[in-house]
Amino acid sequence: MAFFTSEYTGKLDAKGRLVLPARMKANLPDTSANELFMREGFEPCLELYPLLEYKKIYSKIVGLNEFNAENRKLQRNFFRGSIAVELDSAGRLLIPKTMLVYAGLDKEIVVVGMGNRMEIWNPKVYDKYLIKDPQELSDLAEKHLTDNG
Repeated sequence: MAFFTSEYTGKLDAKGRLVLPARMKANLPDTSANELFMREGFEPCLELYPLLEYKKIYSKIVGLNEFNAENRKLQRNFFRGSIAVELDSAGRLLIPKTMLVYAGLDKEIVVVGMGNRMEIWNPKVYDKYLIKDPQELSDLAEKHLTDNG
């Protein structure tokens, strides 16, 4: 199982390649360390999954009843924004141009560990999605992480 936490800042090179932070790379499963799946996130960011973690989500989405119009809509939009990517020998991955545009990525980026996946953000956009009020974070934790919620 993948285990990604923390946030890291970095830069894309002129070709749109990202050097995966060393701690993130170290947490990739040995069986498929160079094989990753990238997809357009639900927010304006990119999600990066180890192959094993992506296969779990793939199984759920592909297993939906294809005779249901809502399921087909989800499948179509989920899979159209997904692509296999590989780390090169220097630990870099090439982000396709359409995905750079989708996430508004230019030079500066933030890579965030999200447990089973990583997110890649434009730092200015990412900041808008962060909770600034500790009480709001506390309330969310209580709502979702206690037996009362």
